[in-house]
Amino acid sequence: MSQVRKAGLAGAAGLVVAAVVLSGCSGAGDGGGEVTLELQSAMAEDSPRFESLSTLAKAYEDENPGVTIDVVPMGQDYEGDMKVRMASGDLPDIWATHGWSLLRYSEFLEPLQGQPWADELNPVLDTTMKNDEGEFFALPLTTDVAGILYNKTVLDDLGIDPASLGDIEAFDAALAAAKDAGIVPISSSGKDDWFAGNVADWLASGSYDEAESAELADGDFVESGFEAMYSTIDEWAEAGYFNPDFSAATSDDIASALGQGTTAFVMIQNNLVLSALQFVPDAQLGFIPVPAINGDSEYLIGGEGVALGAWRDGENKEQALDFLAFLAEPENIGQFAGDDGNPAGLTGVDVDLGDLADSYEQFFTPGDVRMVPYFDRAYLPNGMWNTLITTTSGIITGQSEVDDAVSQVEADYGTLYGQQ
Repeated sequence: MSQVRKAGLAGAAGLVVAAVVLSGCSGAGDGGGEVTLELQSAMAEDSPRFESLSTLAKAYEDENPGVTIDVVPMGQDYEGDMKVRMASGDLPDIWATHGWSLLRYSEFLEPLQGQPWADELNPVLDTTMKNDEGEFFALPLTTDVAGILYNKTVLDDLGIDPASLGDIEAFDAALAAAKDAGIVPISSSGKDDWFAGNVADWLASGSYDEAESAELADGDFVESGFEAMYSTIDEWAEAGYFNPDFSAATSDDIASALGQGTTAFVMIQNNLVLSALQFVPDAQLGFIPVPAINGDSEYLIGGEGVALGAWRDGENKEQALDFLAFLAEPENIGQFAGDDGNPAGLTGVDVDLGDLADSYEQFFTPGDVRMVPYFDRAYLPNGMWNTLITTTSGIITGQSEVDDAVSQVEADYGTLYGQQ
């Protein structure tokens, strides 16, 4: 254990021992005096990020005999499960905040601005993770930077420069060229349905301007952007641009297709690249900014990436904070960020971004491409994510018309905004 973390635990050692005794080892194993921390990861069990976090948890256990980190993979409805646990007051010791550390979970999480690593928080996360008092509530293992993933070999063979796809007309032409070459233009999933939700979330920021987005955030529904977005998705579906196995495809199916070059583009976070490389180790992959449907400039999506917070009322809170401090050590957070294919959430950390390094250097590092937040997190009421999934899936499968999707979004927006 580092000296910083030893010092942080010293003053609370008695409290931790007392908590263990009072809680009957707080879910510990068979051995007396052991502590088990429940860590809800919001990660698929077979994903590289889950494996990376589990490896770091094991390293912490080796340093701290008697402490077990129970890294729990994502279930069928992580968000719904967490809402139930918040309502019941029975929360994990540590949980992944999946972009909502401030807006949804902050009242249940321990403020972290006083932690030894707090000054290293990546400043690009200030607007999404800090409140007006400068408090923040999760350790960001990564800074989320997302665009559209693509297979470099596919675009090379088609003679398409990825840097030329910054407007929607050029991107549409690339989709058509891929289809003409017998390659699936865009792959998504109705089975692992966050893929479909991301298609809407990716495109929505380019369907609304700043003023219209502000209206949505303030409770005034603006339908024009959703009409434009769903119309674009509908046109792509009618043109046969989505993968035919949309309803049955899994994350692994899409990762494999991207690696093999049987699909050209995927609208998902960069960690899918790590999965793709497990299937096709020599695949050449990258990401591009998202073209705006409304004619504005292209953009990347960013904010809180993989982030973990500690339950402020948890009996094992001090041990949980010590584990977060362990993860924040440069070699540990750097290892995880590299495994996840994203920059670290703390500054001064060297990260091996592998095949994605070129894309970061081209589109992110210079700072020329604008960054936008995840649309649903910034401008839509809590609960709209599920609406984005169902409406987008309906259009891709042809089971829903654009007008019906917009009407559904408007109805759910009104209901959910009124519940805030």
